[in-house]
Amino acid sequence: MAVLAGARLGFGQWYALLSAGALFAAVTAAVHHAEVVAHRVGEPFGTFLLAIAITVIEVALIVSLMIAGGPQATALARDTVFAAVMLILNVMVGICLLVGGSRFHEQQFGRHGVHASLATLSAISVLTMVLPNYTTTTPGPSYSPSQLAFIAVVSLVLYGTFVLVQTVRHRDYFLPADGRGLTEEAHAEPPSGRVALVSLALLLVSLVAVVLLAKGLAPLIEKGVMALGAPPALVGIIVAIVVLLPEGVAAFRAARSNRLQTSLNLALGSALASIGLTIPAVAIVSLVTGWTLTLGLDLKSTVLLMLSLLVATQSLGTGRTTVLQGAVHLVIGAVYLFTTIVP
Repeated sequence: MAVLAGARLGFGQWYALLSAGALFAAVTAAVHHAEVVAHRVGEPFGTFLLAIAITVIEVALIVSLMIAGGPQATALARDTVFAAVMLILNVMVGICLLVGGSRFHEQQFGRHGVHASLATLSAISVLTMVLPNYTTTTPGPSYSPSQLAFIAVVSLVLYGTFVLVQTVRHRDYFLPADGRGLTEEAHAEPPSGRVALVSLALLLVSLVAVVLLAKGLAPLIEKGVMALGAPPALVGIIVAIVVLLPEGVAAFRAARSNRLQTSLNLALGSALASIGLTIPAVAIVSLVTGWTLTLGLDLKSTVLLMLSLLVATQSLGTGRTTVLQGAVHLVIGAVYLFTTIVP
């Protein structure tokens, strides 16, 4: 509350620094308490819960920035979702594969769950960020209101079906096939029901804090990017990094402990939740406010997205990975970041 009051007391730059630190702390706390609850409910429900918590934070940041920026910020949702997908597919997955391959030479995982994740991710990505460039009802990289509402429903259907497959129908697809590489942390005793309930309550408090802090920090992020003369897409990358960093650390730890299945569940699950839940949320904001939501990617970004999906499908198609796959993913991620700043 003290940090939130800083804006009214005129702390200026100190308020910005305090808000940024408090926002990161709130995000980290939310992910920590989500991990505690996730450990209680077990896999793959745990990774699903983490993905939902991360997406709530992402939606809060995007909606806050959109409202602060007004109609000029209608491309922010696209930039943030695209950044999240590119960072997850290339940077997060690349680091996990590189670290795991360096330590264990070769790692294994279940192909069925990864294939299901990539198929769903490919469909949602193309429908939400590529197809808008080629519809003719309205000009430009956007959907008409009826098309936007339809695509929002389609995104929810695809993501909901994926969750059903992941948690009920084919739960075994997302579990380690032979339990190989499970560490003492993976076998640790689940927290008690009381501890899980306390963490659930603190998770809700942390999410509320993220929403309030994001609302206060949103104008400062946009002004900072404008002052640097950087492309507006950099705002989306900053939001995606803030949201994904704690979960990226969890995925990194899993890969380093030879639990690549859990690492990929975290990474691909968060990418799916990012699109499948964020796009419908911002679509509602767009339809309520009457703002035109810019979703279609430019040609350069479309090429990078297609390359990332193609490489991910090939590198994760055998159920075995080495440092080579990790290096390829990281190079594509570096190209994405560099060409965003230097288009």
